[in-house]
Amino acid sequence: MLDVASTSSLRVYVSEWENGRRQISARYAKILRVLLGVTDNELTGKPASLGPSGAADGYDDLMGRIDAARSISLTMVNTFMDQTELLRTMDRQMGAASLVDQMTAHLATLEDALTFAVLPETRRPVARALAGAATLAAWQALDVGAVERAWRHYELGKRAAHEAEEPMYLAHATAEQAYVLCDAGRAPMAVQLIRDAQRLGGKAMSPRLTAWLYAAEAEICARAGMPKDCQRAMERAMRCLPPGEEARDPDMLSIFLNEGHLTRWRGNALALIGNDEAVSSLYTALNAADPTFIRASAGLRCDLAQAHMARGEYDQAHEHLRQARLIAGRTGSVRQRRRVEQLTQRL
Repeated sequence: MLDVASTSSLRVYVSEWENGRRQISARYAKILRVLLGVTDNELTGKPASLGPSGAADGYDDLMGRIDAARSISLTMVNTFMDQTELLRTMDRQMGAASLVDQMTAHLATLEDALTFAVLPETRRPVARALAGAATLAAWQALDVGAVERAWRHYELGKRAAHEAEEPMYLAHATAEQAYVLCDAGRAPMAVQLIRDAQRLGGKAMSPRLTAWLYAAEAEICARAGMPKDCQRAMERAMRCLPPGEEARDPDMLSIFLNEGHLTRWRGNALALIGNDEAVSSLYTALNAADPTFIRASAGLRCDLAQAHMARGEYDQAHEHLRQARLIAGRTGSVRQRRRVEQLTQRL
């Protein structure tokens, strides 16, 4: 049990924190970081510290950092990638709100490694690891409602992908960034950006990433009120998807897509455009859902609620929204809670 002040005292504390009359203690800062999914700097409004300057002229410290960066081996880069993978797994099952501190530290380590790496043979592998980590951090920030942080992380991921000369990573970061625009009510601009992501990937993209990009385009077109474009993009996604149960793209570890995932995505897009086929696709996806994708199941429940509402089946919609609200509360997903409330208001 958390040892905190009474409700009436907490109301006073919050007011004083907001007005700068009381500093947030380390104990409450720890609680608030997890609850709100923010960093220490975002919580206090303070700029990030630049750290100690080292020697008087700075050269000794700089050369020490450069020498340390030269020692980064492929094994160390793989360790960075493993850390990103661990954070991705935890995010999928627990939500992003509790991972802010770990993700911030991981990105800072990777950025430092890239900043002081000099030669291309060292910089490119580190940049590739940073591109994947920054894109994951951006999606986590979007999930907890930190939209500016999300945008900046996507820009970092894109710069790192350029540095690494990895068009697949660049395409993926650009495509996910389109969701920030879409959530902000700029769906037509998001459609343009998702299509630009496909252009950036070019011929270097794997079939699974190509299918993922078309499915993302279908969803964003649906949200932009472009049903024909939505259906056309989804048909392309289905044609490009490799056969079989395997979902992980070995060339792009952040991509999970097989027939089951695509069925859910198709149901999501059809629900958004009010197509009656959405319900059957979504129940097929629900029955085949991977139980480790906890947060995604909240989105699936929202999709089912929306599909039932389009058919006037409000009791079923209520039940799926109830389930979605519970899951979103458990994972701390601000993005999914916002969608639950928007759908609830339409009932």
